[in-house]
Amino acid sequence: MTPPDDPVARLADEPVPSSQRGERLLDLVRVQARLRGPDGCPWDAEQTHASLARHLLEETHELLEAIDAGDDEALRDELGDVLLQVTFHAQIAADEGRFDVDDVAEGLVRKLVHRHPHVFADVAVAGADEVLVNWERLKAEEAGGRTGVDEDIPASLPALARAAKVQRRAAGWGFEWRSADAAVAALREEVGELAEAATGGDGAAVEAELGDVLFAAVAVGRRFGVDPESALRRTIRGFAARYERFVALAAERGIDVDAASEEELRALFREAREA
Repeated sequence: MTPPDDPVARLADEPVPSSQRGERLLDLVRVQARLRGPDGCPWDAEQTHASLARHLLEETHELLEAIDAGDDEALRDELGDVLLQVTFHAQIAADEGRFDVDDVAEGLVRKLVHRHPHVFADVAVAGADEVLVNWERLKAEEAGGRTGVDEDIPASLPALARAAKVQRRAAGWGFEWRSADAAVAALREEVGELAEAATGGDGAAVEAELGDVLFAAVAVGRRFGVDPESALRRTIRGFAARYERFVALAAERGIDVDAASEEELRALFREAREA
């Protein structure tokens, strides 16, 4: 009988909410083991965690492209490519007798159950934002207590994503703007300080204030549930599309962009944006 106080063990009694009850995941594990086996693929057999690292990064970026494009077929395929990387790394470890894919899944299941006490225990939450705050608190408990607010966050993480993670962790430890209005007010204040620094012509001061503006903008995104990396990617795509219309309009009207005034350029770009 399943122990009543073990939510992980109780999961075995629940149906698998998948079209084929997860059987194809097991097939993937079997295929991966075969590829790395004695009669498998020479390329697969010689791979290491280090040699696969770049592929994981590439596949992750391709997955992000599919998400941004809203393309379900591409999303399914790219999720498969990322899942391949997970099973590949797990099989390498299994071949070396360190751990296997079940150890990976078991650790993840226990982590998810522990960090969702509002689902698997009797903790109440007011909304999604509080879930993320609790996540950071529980993560700190698992690590034996609070450490540096940016400790163990990869330095290679894109700066906006790193800022969001640092702010989420700080919120988990009690520091965050209590309202969206307060976050927006802080952003306005930082923009004012940036304008002042720009007037002074001090490059170092501008850099410092620009960093503050970006960090404050991330905080605003947090209050509205907006991911800053996704928002910036969307803006970049929009700018690229508008720029191409801008170039086409300039060519159509015989406008020399290099010789045009700032007012002319702004008017033309505004027209391209409205188009």
